[in-house]
Order: sequence, then C-alpha cells, then structure tokens
Amino acid sequence: MDSIRVLLTDDHPVVRSGIRAELDGAHGIEVIGEASSGDEVLRLVEELRPDVLVLDVVMPGMDGVEVTRILRERFPDLRILALSAYDENEYVFGILKAGATGYVLKEEALDTIVEAIRAASRGETWLSRRVEEKVVRRAIGEEEEVPLTERELEVLRLMAKGLSNKEIARELSITERTVRFHVGNILGKLGVESRTKAVVEGVSRGLVKM
Repeated sequence: MDSIRVLLTDDHPVVRSGIRAELDGAHGIEVIGEASSGDEVLRLVEELRPDVLVLDVVMPGMDGVEVTRILRERFPDLRILALSAYDENEYVFGILKAGATGYVLKEEALDTIVEAIRAASRGETWLSRRVEEKVVRRAIGEEEEVPLTERELEVLRLMAKGLSNKEIARELSITERTVRFHVGNILGKLGVESRTKAVVEGVSRGLVKM
C-alpha cells in the first residue's frame, strides 16, 4: 500500500516541527513538504500533488479559507484537513463550507492528527469533538446561522468607509493578517468576489448604512 503523501502547513516553525516529528514516525504517512504561507501552499500543491494537505486556518498572505476555495476548484480530489488553534464559528464554518475535509484543533494530541490524516485520505470527515458539537447543533437548528459575526460587521462597515486593510487593523487594534482573514470570510459569506461588491451586498441586506 502506498504511503499517504502529506503537505504540512503552519506559519509557526516550532508547531510544524512538532507535528512533522509525529508524522515522520507514523506508519504509512510521508511528509513531502512544508509551507508557511497561503501563496506557498498553492505553489507546493501544484508542484508536489499531495494526497492530504494539513492546512493552517490563519496564515500570512491568503488565509486558509481562501486557499481552500482555490484548491477545491483546481484539485477536486485533494483532501484538505484544517488545522487551527481556534474553534470560533467563523473559522470552523468558513473553511468547512469552502471544502475542507475535516477540522482539527491544535490542542489535540499529536497522534490525533495522524488519525485525522488517515481518515481524510479515505475521504472521511474528521472533526475535533468541540467542532463536531458545533456542526451538530447547527444541523439540528439549535444554533442560528448568523450571516456575519460582530467583528466581521465592524470590518465591513469600515470597508464601506473606504478604509484599507492596514487602516482597519489600526482602527480595531488587530493585525493586518487578521483583517485579511475577516475580509475573506465576509466575501465568502456574502457570496461576492470583491470588496466593493461586499459593501453593496451589505447595504442591500441592511448590514451597512451609507
């Protein structure tokens, strides 16, 4: 049986090193490359053609949601396993809707990531317990799906004022990378392709007042 070829992504070298050490010791799994940014992920997937991509949700450049959308179109057979320190709805449902196969929290034991990779390679959905509970609650209607989070609404309203990502970051006291992540989520949730269309859609839905 061929090994599962894995591309590992995380912008923290120490985290990547720890996960890689676990994967290198796992039977039937081969780490064929590592990436630390969204742009690098796209390039290495094209070059190496992994079976499973372990994808950090928040990275420099393009965030995991945007990367997932692009890769699902280009490589529909690629299994994408989201890896994150966060379990907020915007992260979980953003990347799952974009096409991720599963979602693993970084707090999980390293051997859990091995299990999740094997499940993903078989086309099975693997979710950390807290993430699975969120998905179930939404599925049975106990959790109402809100179009945008409060933070995303703040970002959208500042976009409507013409502020750049850098200016929004300064206004909200967050990093520019986080702003880019929120903008990507906003575009995805509103079903638009540009900041301008997001503002127009926000106005039409009553989310933004001009």
